[in-house]
Parts: sequence; C-alpha cells; structure tokens
Amino acid sequence: MSLPGGLASTAIAATVRGCRLFAEVKPESLDRLVAIARPCTFAKGQLIFRQEEQPPGVYIVGTGLVRVFKTGSGGKEHVLHLVGPGGTFAEVAAIGNFPCPAHAEAVTPTTCVLLPTDRFQQALAESHHLCLEMLTGMSFWVRHLVSLMEDVVLRDAIGRLAQFLLKSQPDAGGTVELPGLKRYLASHLNLTSETFSRTLGRLVESGLVVELDGSHIQIRDPQRLRMIAEGQDPASGRQ
Repeated sequence: MSLPGGLASTAIAATVRGCRLFAEVKPESLDRLVAIARPCTFAKGQLIFRQEEQPPGVYIVGTGLVRVFKTGSGGKEHVLHLVGPGGTFAEVAAIGNFPCPAHAEAVTPTTCVLLPTDRFQQALAESHHLCLEMLTGMSFWVRHLVSLMEDVVLRDAIGRLAQFLLKSQPDAGGTVELPGLKRYLASHLNLTSETFSRTLGRLVESGLVVELDGSHIQIRDPQRLRMIAEGQDPASGRQ
C-alpha cells in the first residue's frame, strides 16, 4: 500500500504539468488532472502493484525510480521500463480498464502522483479536448516503445549499450547516471549481468567511456559511440 503525502500541493501540480504523457494537454485540462491527483510515497524495494491486479490509476513519478517488470513461469524477471521523474506507468491499463500487465516496484525511495482510475476515466469521458490532446502524448509513448523494440531486435549487446548511453541525456561533461542497479539495466537491455559487464568493459578498454563509479559513466567519444550504436564501426569487434 502506498503512504499518503510526500509531495506538497505545488509539487503535485508541477509533477502533473511536467509529465511527458501530458506534454500536449492544454492548461485548463491540466488543471482538471491536478484537481484529482493525490500524492503517494514508496520505500525502496516496495512493490507498488502486482501483475494482473486492477490498476489503481495513472502514476507519474515525481522523484526516485520505478522498475516495471514481468515475471515468467520459472520466476525469471525481465525489466520492461525504468521510470524516472516525469515518466508514467500503469497508464495503458488505467485507460483501457484492464489488469496491470506487469509488476511495479520502487528501486529507490520514490514519490509519485496518482490519478485514480475512476476519476481519470471520468475526466476523459467528460472532455473531448482532453482525449484528443492525450492522443498526441500517447503517440510519442508508442514511438518510444517501438524504439525500445528496435534496440533489442536490431542491435547486438554493444550496440544496445551504446544507444542507451547516448539516449540517457548526458550532462555538460558527458556523464550519464545509470538508473538503479546494473542488473536491472542489463535486464532492460535484454542482457545477462555478465554480458552487460563484459560489454561495458569493452567500451572502457576502447577509451570510449570511463566508469567514474558504480553509477556514473562518462562518455569520452560520442561520435564513435554513435557509430557503434548504428553498427557502422568495424573496429567495435562485433561478430
């Protein structure tokens, strides 16, 4: 169960307005979503909901990190998404009113804003403009999912990691902060932990990146890293 609190009213409004899913929603429609929003906090490692449970609503991450993952019949987990500030989860299940297709767990202490399913669906039913405005946000989300699928299907291990680092919005110094534990990131990229470590080691040995610590990587040669991501670097050692 989530615990109430964690975000002030001004922070709730800022979280909703900064949500990527609602990037094209007009201010008057956003005000309606802010009015139904409520804060939730989750401790590190806390399960937010289980696969096949009814969706509590649309969650928007304010601070922290959430992993959305599937569990196979043998207990093996696969991370579908790592959701940080501004991102959403359970949105499709809440809109479609079907059971959650995956589990969600807080990787770090996390604050969220929840748009409860019943009130969110009521807002959609009563506002034609909100529905149309949200379609644009959903189209961006679908494009993001297609990009993730392309990364897994069309790129090998080193290409997937290179592409991930380039997409992670490095700071001015070229430093990327890895989202959560490396084993979660490896699962997200459809790699084993061992393959992930070897692949990162190859990038470090090639001088393309530097591992500053366990959670920060500095990109030293973005141009060549981009070539590797696109499979255009014959020196990457691909098979």
